Amino acid sequence: MIKLLINSNIYISLAAVALTVSTQIQLGLKPQWHPYLFLIFFATLFEYNLHRLITILTHSEAINSEKHSWVKKNSIWFYVLVICSIIGFLISVFQAKVSVLLTLAPIAGLTLFYSTPITKTANGIFRLRQIPYLKIFLIAFVWSTITILLPVIHSENKIEDWRVTTMIIERFLFVLAITIPFDIRDVEDDSKTELKTIPLKIGKNKSLKLSIVLMTLFLILTIIHYTIASQSFLIIAYVISFLTTLFFLISKKIQNLTLYYYGFLDGTMFLQGILVLLFYIIKQNFNQYA
Repeated sequence: MIKLLINSNIYISLAAVALTVSTQIQLGLKPQWHPYLFLIFFATLFEYNLHRLITILTHSEAINSEKHSWVKKNSIWFYVLVICSIIGFLISVFQAKVSVLLTLAPIAGLTLFYSTPITKTANGIFRLRQIPYLKIFLIAFVWSTITILLPVIHSENKIEDWRVTTMIIERFLFVLAITIPFDIRDVEDDSKTELKTIPLKIGKNKSLKLSIVLMTLFLILTIIHYTIASQSFLIIAYVISFLTTLFFLISKKIQNLTLYYYGFLDGTMFLQGILVLLFYIIKQNFNQYA
């Protein structure tokens, strides 16, 4: 069941929803179900499956790789999933506020061109992800802005700019830290295609150390932020998130597992959202009976 959720990209889409719900709590709002959560879920599901679909269509040999083995074995279900994600995305677009859509549009454009061919060059089809060093920064930017700005815009409360900016930086650091290992994994493939990445520039070991530094900066910033905001329960959630993610980053035993990248590393975003929600509920119950 877990493998099905991961291979279908439902897992990563739920992680996007979990992070967005955690944003509501970080902003001091009551976690609630809103149409933009459907939008985020289906937009993520659509984009990740679109990226896979385009890769398969533009590189026919990719279907035989381990990365796309699930699609090869479940091609009919994969195309059904792509169609369902498109339908779900369109329905959620029509239900979303205009302000939400205006915010989403430029970021969605970047995301779309990350996967979609922009032009054809002498070396083949060109996509944004092929720009040197851009890939992981683009991923971190999209995740941090989408999962934070939509709740901010939808909220009727006045939210201080410094808090929104700080939250975006926190999430950017976190997502960037867990994305670098994906580039470490792809070193050989990126070397063959001459795609410049951080691990190819500074090496695998230094890249991993960079991930740990980024995670540490994330933790320091969250501790300062939520101490000032008097949200100590969030500090506990983020400390646990930090320690868990750090363990995944440095554990050789975990790194050798089949589900390390799409299960454990992607799962750190899901876990972070769940931890924030869990400690919010604990705090609410404590206040109720105090």
